[in-house]
Parts: sequence; C-alpha cells; structure tokens
Amino acid sequence: MSMPKRLRQSTPSKQVEKIKELIAKREQARLGGGEKAIEKQHARGKYTARERIEMLVDAGSFEEYDMFKLHRCTNFGMEKKQYLGDGVVAGSATIAGRLVYVYAQDFTVNGGSLSETMAQKICKVMDMAMTMGAPVICMNDSGGARIQEGICALAGYGEIFERNILASGVIPQISAIMGPCAGGAVYSPALTDFIIMKEQTSYMFLTGPKVVKTVTGEDIDAEHLGGASVHATKSGVTHFAAKTEEEAIEMIKSLLSFIPSNNTEEAPRVECNDPINRMEDSLNEIIPDDPNKAYDMYKVIGAITDNGEFFEIQPKFAKNIIIGFARFNGQSVGIVANQPAAYAGVLDVNASRKAARFVRFCDAFNIPIVSLVDVPGFLPGTGQEYNAVIQHGAQLLYAYGEATVPKITITLRKSYGGSHIVMGCKQLRSDLNFAWPSSEIAVMGASGAVAILCGKEAKAKKEAGEDVQAFLAEKEDEYTEKFANPYEAASYGYIDDVIEPRNTRFRICRGLAQLATKRQQLPAKKHGCMPM
Repeated sequence: MSMPKRLRQSTPSKQVEKIKELIAKREQARLGGGEKAIEKQHARGKYTARERIEMLVDAGSFEEYDMFKLHRCTNFGMEKKQYLGDGVVAGSATIAGRLVYVYAQDFTVNGGSLSETMAQKICKVMDMAMTMGAPVICMNDSGGARIQEGICALAGYGEIFERNILASGVIPQISAIMGPCAGGAVYSPALTDFIIMKEQTSYMFLTGPKVVKTVTGEDIDAEHLGGASVHATKSGVTHFAAKTEEEAIEMIKSLLSFIPSNNTEEAPRVECNDPINRMEDSLNEIIPDDPNKAYDMYKVIGAITDNGEFFEIQPKFAKNIIIGFARFNGQSVGIVANQPAAYAGVLDVNASRKAARFVRFCDAFNIPIVSLVDVPGFLPGTGQEYNAVIQHGAQLLYAYGEATVPKITITLRKSYGGSHIVMGCKQLRSDLNFAWPSSEIAVMGASGAVAILCGKEAKAKKEAGEDVQAFLAEKEDEYTEKFANPYEAASYGYIDDVIEPRNTRFRICRGLAQLATKRQQLPAKKHGCMPM
C-alpha cells in the first residue's frame, strides 16, 4: 500500500537530513573553540584565524581543506577536547587574483597548540603550494607543541620544517606572527622569507621568561625578551613590525605585489605613468662638498623610483643599510643602498647579513638588483671582529657574486677598500656599473692613505721642525686629485660610464630593458658553502 502523497511531502528525505547535518557541522567547525573562546580572543585584542584569512584574501575566494579533521590523542583526557578542524584553518585562495595557499593557527582551540593532525593539515597546503607554484602564507598564533601528544607533536614540527626548507627559493614563504610563537615553533617562521610581527600581542623566543629566570637569573617579560620591537630593532628576526593586525595584513598584500609566485616566473609588472626619462635636478646638488657630511639616501631612492614609491624591508634594523622593493618603468626591483645618515653608511655585522639575505632572495626569485653605493668601509673594533664581521661581510660578498639576475651598481660618493668589492663591484659580475662625478673609488680615504704612504716623510719633517700639517694637507689634496674620482676606475673599465646624477633614473630604466634577456649560469654543483 503506497503512502499518501501529502504525508510523503511532509517527511524530509534522508538526503535533506544529511545536507542539514553537513551545514550544522560546518557552522560548528567555523566556531573553532566556541563562542566563549572567540570572545576571549577578541578581548585580547586579536582576531580569530578565520577573520584574519577573510581580511587577507579576495572576498569569497577562500577554499578550506580538512575542516572536519580531528586529533587522535587520548592522553590526559584529550578525547574530551575534540574540535572540528583541530586548531588550524588551511586552504587556498586568491590575493589580487593570484593563487596563494594560507593557513592560520586558531588560538581558540587548545591555545593553537600543534598536534600531529594539525601538522598534517599544514603540510598538505604546503605540498599543494609547491606543486602549484604559489606563495604560502602562515599566520601564527600558538602556544607551541601540544604537550599531551609528546613526540608526535615534535614530529609534526619536523615535517613542517622540512617543507619550509624544500620550498625555500622555490615559492615565496611569508609568516605573520599574530600571537605567541615559542620554543621549536619559531623555526618555521625563521625558515621563511619574510616575517611580520604584530606589536604588543606577539612574541618569538626559544626559551620563555620563566626558563630564562631559572637558568640565568635574568628577570624579563615576554615583550622585552622576544616582542616585535626587540626583533625589529635588535635581532633583525622580523622584517616588519605592525601596529595592528589590519596593518600586518596590508603589508603582506603589498609585499606580494612586488614578488613572483614562484622561481620560474617574474614579478608582476604594473603600468607606469612616470616617464622613464624624468630628470631629477635635485640629485645634481644632493652630495655635500664636505666628504664627511651626511645626506639622506632615502631622498635619492625617492627621486629615481616610479612615483617615488619604495617598500622598505627591515626599516628599523641596521639602519646604515637600506633594503627594499621599488619599481622602474613598472618592473619590480630590489634596492640595496648604503645610508650615509646612519653611522656614515659603514658596513657592519648586522648590515652585511641584512643585505646578503635580501640579495639572495632577489636572486632566487628573478628580481633585478640595483645597488646605490656610498660606503667608507667596515666598522672597526673588537665588538665587530669578535662577532665575526669577516664572515658576515663575506656573506654579502658571496650573495652578490653568486647572483645571476640583472645587477646595476651606482656609486654616488665613497667606495673604499673591501667595502667597495662587497657592494656589487664589476668583478662580482655586476652587469652595469655607473658612477656619479662625485664618486671616490679607492683602497681607502685620503687621510688614511697619506698616513701610510707619507708617514716617514712626515716624521722627518716633524724632526726638522717643518709644518707637518701643511705637508699632509698637500699630499691629501694630491691623493684626492688622483684617486678620489671615478675616472681612474673608468680607465680600467671597472666603471662602465660616469653619469650625470639627474639622469640616474633613465640610465637604470634603460639598463634594465637591456638586461631583460640576461642568461647566466653558475658552475655545476650541489650547492655552495656560504660563509655563515
């Protein structure tokens, strides 16, 4: 006997019930650790993992994977703390129409602590990013390894680190530290290309304040041990410090606009409305007559780049060197520039490793390098020598010498000794080396050179009661006349051309156009042994 038609319509089908169950489970998963935990997260001044992803990616583009993943731990009552998705939100999306892979740790679920299953989710999107040749962005907000899972949690970190290593130089990796990141967890961001830290709410350290107190007796809080300000100014671990999470996310978007999706592509070009032959008369006057007087290299950068725009990397760390991205005729370029307004632009341990890492990133991702040189030498002193300034200076030397991307070097003023070599000289296979008429390319400055070259004569004149100062001044003028100019280097072909400062933008733009088809190979090897 068949069921009455009216009754059949009022009874939901099994399929409808299953769909309702799916919708309910999705809603449950989106709540992470629950509404109370979300409220606590907001009370801390932090967004949730899903809110962060929504802010970052194009509207409606996020495709989540493993939403229903559950941990498998039963130790210490963990079977009662099951949450769909298990503490990380992971998937693919687009940013400005470009494919990216993203994962965000969810602090509302067990404090974002990493489990074996969380690591599997993270590894899945990292593997997909490698396969598809797309950037991977991680947003850290975690209490570290899930203690209840013991060695399995540590193994999970090891799996992530291995993928960070294999992806290095293949796809861009960006880390945003939005909350705690401590212990072994810090190594994943450290292995990525760029780190952004949120001020006040984030910190990074291997051993926390309590351990430090127990072992060394130092009394220090999390902010002063590993906060954003510390890593942005003292250690250089983070490349950016953002005041708000919104600012941090905008930084990621800006950064992505300058870099390609993988190492086989070039960075996106943008339409340029700034004439390539724009003259900048102010540059003809920017170098002071007094060689010991400083000027601001940022003014030079602003004068020559497209629309004066410059996206600086590590702006608060090692201020004696400037690194960052700009565009010339719409093409993305990495800029490395000495800053005479900070410690006279000398190179030291921090400046060397800051610039070296940036040069290597640009080289890995097919971004041309423009170097603006005004360097008097390396910073002297026991502090530098004991901290291996030799090796760190060699890092910069190695990075420039290894780089096969187009390299253009402009010498503005001083370029002395070893520092001349490590800043992209002709012998390190720089393609185009230009110099301003004000440039001084020599083994050392006039006073130091004369002290060595004319020391005996000066001593004899002193003993004879003659005017030593006048003698030394005369010899310094002679040295300056002969060596403190670009024409000596140009006579050997080490400088390709001496250019008028106001034409610098045009010469760079034309140079980049010329070098667009550059192909240069390194000798066959597994990898070099870079000085560390």
